[in-house]
Amino acid sequence: MNIFASIIDQRLGSVIESIRQQAAEELGIKEAGRLKSLAFVYLCVQTILDLEDSSAFDCLTEGGGDFGVDAMHISEEYDGEFTVSLFQGKYKNNLKGNANFPEQGVTALINAIQYLFDPTAELEHLNQRLLTKVEEARSLIRDGYIPQVQALTCNNGLLWTNAAQEAIDRTGFGNQVTWEHVNHERLVKILQVSKPVKDTLQLSGKALVEDMNFSRVLVGRVAVTEIRALIERHGERLLERNIRRYLGLKGNRVNESIRSTLMSEEKNNFYFYNNGITLTCDGFSYNALQNGDYQVRCENLQIINGGQTCMTIFKTLQEPNVSSLVYENIQAYVLLRLYQLPSDNDELVRKITYATNSQNPVDLKDLRANDDLQQRLAMDMEQLGFNYRRKRSETSIKTTDITSGVAAQALLSIWRQKPHQAKFFTREHFGKLYNLIFTEQLNGAQVVIAVLLYRIAENRRKRPEPNDPELVRYASCFIAMQMGRRLLKAMNLQLKELNHQKFQDAHHIIGENGKEFFKVSVYDIKQALRELYGEQEISLQQLSATFRRGDLIEKLQNLEIC
Repeated sequence: MNIFASIIDQRLGSVIESIRQQAAEELGIKEAGRLKSLAFVYLCVQTILDLEDSSAFDCLTEGGGDFGVDAMHISEEYDGEFTVSLFQGKYKNNLKGNANFPEQGVTALINAIQYLFDPTAELEHLNQRLLTKVEEARSLIRDGYIPQVQALTCNNGLLWTNAAQEAIDRTGFGNQVTWEHVNHERLVKILQVSKPVKDTLQLSGKALVEDMNFSRVLVGRVAVTEIRALIERHGERLLERNIRRYLGLKGNRVNESIRSTLMSEEKNNFYFYNNGITLTCDGFSYNALQNGDYQVRCENLQIINGGQTCMTIFKTLQEPNVSSLVYENIQAYVLLRLYQLPSDNDELVRKITYATNSQNPVDLKDLRANDDLQQRLAMDMEQLGFNYRRKRSETSIKTTDITSGVAAQALLSIWRQKPHQAKFFTREHFGKLYNLIFTEQLNGAQVVIAVLLYRIAENRRKRPEPNDPELVRYASCFIAMQMGRRLLKAMNLQLKELNHQKFQDAHHIIGENGKEFFKVSVYDIKQALRELYGEQEISLQQLSATFRRGDLIEKLQNLEIC
């Protein structure tokens, strides 16, 4: 028995219990064997993409008509591109961990990639969950965005066979498709990130060390080969305070540029082209009697900025075409900043992490979690009987729990009336859009009511009724916006008047009339679409594109709420 395979197998027990009801309701999966396979794919999606529970489950497409794709995730567009992650899982109850990922599984993914991303190819026999996501991707492609595909083969065993690799090589996909293997060992390494890292950094040349305000700072230079060895020893445990998951090499222009420099004549100038890496630790020591080339021993080492640089260095120097001779002769260095910070000052670490990462297009929810406004909202909502989860947690979500990510989407859709930004600009909800969403006038009652309305629309998107039109799968944020307008109309209130004193009345009205609000709001969307397109038939790709833009918002705002 493989110990890592055993750990994952035990973890799947709790995962199954957390998704059992959803799996039955949304996917029709109840049988124990299929449920376990589904739980494994869910765990892979959640762990690799670092998603919250509901977002991870929303990616699942397993079942009849899944075209060999068990889960699919579409990122936001950025710099003319978007990333699609395709997962296929093969779970064995044999816990020896010695079976290769099957060749037919790789072949199925190859066929899916060739077929799904061609907007001219007809789609047949796809289940509705997969079809919705594929049409969303195709809509983006028709709008000129370039898909970067990440094919992830997931099993509790070994990498695919040589025959499968030959099939991948024959595809001719080039840099547009990245193949990645995820197994029990990788999952365990990621899930163990909480273990503190103790290691020694080998610096090159001179270094500057200075005491500053009860902290210490070391600025020096480290070889890329040393970075590669460090990541090899500890992997993603070093990135607990950074962005947890590597963005990938192919299709990410910054990371591709890092790789290109390392493999070119310019590698000796790598130090000057790269912004460097920033690490924190609880303490470091070195032989100050030396003139340079220090060996620096560090306690609780963490990379808080430069994680992408480090992982790209590791991936590049790990490539099969990088011979040992080339590896040993790479003379490239990175600027290193090492901060020894008081172990009890998490706030300082948070601020440094925010300052060094906020210029990048990353999810900033965790970095905003301790803002005064977020803490005030948590206190306000607690008095209303709801738990505001400002920080990510591995515990399952209860009906009385509201995550900050869902709150942001609900608020932006309903009270700020920007539903397209709520769905497609999640990267900026805690960045550029933060002050628009979380105003100083915002109170806990407004957050909870927005989320309750948003949940009705989202739940219907995930589990549409037989007579629901296709737009329900694409327009949940727009529908929620109209539901919010109807609630205020029914209560004869302006938004600023919705507070804790009016909360129970609003909660009661949603309970009594929520379904009716949804029904008439869907009619609003139909009417607005008719004004925009006339009587012509609207394809799923057109629907997806329409709700990605703001074309309908003005037409909906002009509709009189009855």
